[in-house]
Amino acid sequence: MKSIKVSIAAAALAIALTGCVSKKEYVALQANYDALRTEFSTTQKDYYATQASLAECQAGAKAVGVMLEEQKKANADLKAGYQGMKNSLDQSLAQSAQGSVNIAKLVDEINASNRYIQRLVDAKSKSDSLNVVLTNNLTRSLSREELKEVDVKVLKGVVYVSLADNMLFKSGSYEVNDRAMETLSKIAKILKDYKDYDILVEGNTDNVPISRTNIRNNWDLSALRASSIVQALQNHFGINPNRMTVGGRGEFNPISDNDTELGKQRNRRTEIIITPKLDEFLDLIDQAPADDKK
Repeated sequence: MKSIKVSIAAAALAIALTGCVSKKEYVALQANYDALRTEFSTTQKDYYATQASLAECQAGAKAVGVMLEEQKKANADLKAGYQGMKNSLDQSLAQSAQGSVNIAKLVDEINASNRYIQRLVDAKSKSDSLNVVLTNNLTRSLSREELKEVDVKVLKGVVYVSLADNMLFKSGSYEVNDRAMETLSKIAKILKDYKDYDILVEGNTDNVPISRTNIRNNWDLSALRASSIVQALQNHFGINPNRMTVGGRGEFNPISDNDTELGKQRNRRTEIIITPKLDEFLDLIDQAPADDKK
């Protein structure tokens, strides 16, 4: 900008000395002078605009500097907070190390218990399936007439074969009649196929008192009738006696009232109760996960 001022001064001096130059040179000098003044004016405007922009930039730089300092402080605060949280986490992890060991041990115990329970469930499911097959086989082996006096059902995992006493015995007697033998032979055939099942033969009576030379009361009669069925199964049909148990419940396990003849007839019955051997379940109980209290 200083050079422009010098050029303008030189042009002005040249014009002032017009007496020493020709008119043509004067016009050229005048034109040069005007051009230099225009350029100077423009350059002067640009200069002031640049100065204003510089002032704005300096102000902006100062503001940025303030913001930068604030961000540095915020960043320092964040670092301090992060370190505090890290220290707290490290302390918590250290304190919970023993707790983690205990949790892992508890998980192992739960898994062992779940496996044990699953084995029990599998054994129970197997038993239930066999009971269904056993019941179906018993039912299919009996004739339609026999099924009128023989009831086969499953209750709580146990198979009950209930036989009416008027089919098995004469009134007041415990001797098995020939008609019963045919039905018992069919039942015995099925029982032989299920050697892992125990057999309980249980006698039941109505509440009519009985007193004979060798039968004192209904207790005796129910037990003698059950014993006769067991001996028939053993002696005539080859059922292993180790599988069988005799029980007598007298008049004290009725399934109907004794006020009617039909009710008394239903109560006079002998039940063959077929249950899976308990050895498998007892073995499972013995293998139950131990309770470690150390």
